[in-house]
Amino acid sequence: MELRIFTEPQQGATYDDLLAVARASERLGFGAFFRSDHYLTMGGDGLPGPTDAWTTLAGLARDTSTIRLGTLMTSATFRHPGVLAIQVAQVDQMSGGRVELGLGAGWFTEEHTAYGIPFPDTRERFDRYAEQLEIVTGLWGTPVGETYSFAGDHYTLTDSPALPKPTQEKPPVLIGGRGKRRTPALAARFADEFNLPFVDEQETREQFDRVSAACEKIDRDPATMTWSNALVLCVGQDETEVARRAASIGREADELRANGLAGTPEEVVEKIERFAALGSKRLYLQVLDLADLDHLALVAEQVMPHVR
Repeated sequence: MELRIFTEPQQGATYDDLLAVARASERLGFGAFFRSDHYLTMGGDGLPGPTDAWTTLAGLARDTSTIRLGTLMTSATFRHPGVLAIQVAQVDQMSGGRVELGLGAGWFTEEHTAYGIPFPDTRERFDRYAEQLEIVTGLWGTPVGETYSFAGDHYTLTDSPALPKPTQEKPPVLIGGRGKRRTPALAARFADEFNLPFVDEQETREQFDRVSAACEKIDRDPATMTWSNALVLCVGQDETEVARRAASIGREADELRANGLAGTPEEVVEKIERFAALGSKRLYLQVLDLADLDHLALVAEQVMPHVR
């Protein structure tokens, strides 16, 4: 199991806060630093305010050297697909080929109304999302010297030079979510990795099975998919430290044990092993107290060696 760090900067973080976590994650041996792509807090004042995901990752591309960087998940409502393809390709170049794109349909109504971003109904959002996936991957995959065109219901591209190209042949694309029909179908067609956020083992098994079936339906080997989960992190040396870390993010230790990845190192290793048995290969550890770098160090020293 590869352990990755996942942050929620809309809850209140500066670029320097994120840089400190990313550098600590890199130094401690975590596989990647990911961040959400949101423009509004989901509780609390959110001070000093949101940061843009791809602006942040561009900075981290230059301020880190080895750790992989990505989003869980960029919202398809925020950017035109041609612009997004350029942004991701450029940040991939800036990082030397370390970028991954998590792309979702978008769901948080209030951030759209707060910042004047159109928010279509669910069906239209998924229609636009499907077109974005096709356009972004199509632009990256067009050979240099050739052009790319696309005519959809929502986006039209005509004779695009499909530049710039990312450093990687294709940055990995992550798709996730609990949808039972369109999400598995889109994942089977476009995703290098399928991610399930904040669900239990039973739902993980059921949704992984749906995506596997969708892969088989289009003659894709499910073994070509990387399977992953995301869980809230709250680890402590003892019960007192677990309770303190839970309180610092406004949660209860027992609730996090049930719904996140919480407890002593021994407890969380056991839970990670259960997710691994379901086929999960990566775990995104949602870190909500960005100032607590000792939390990362504890996981790196007392959890990571037992699950690699």
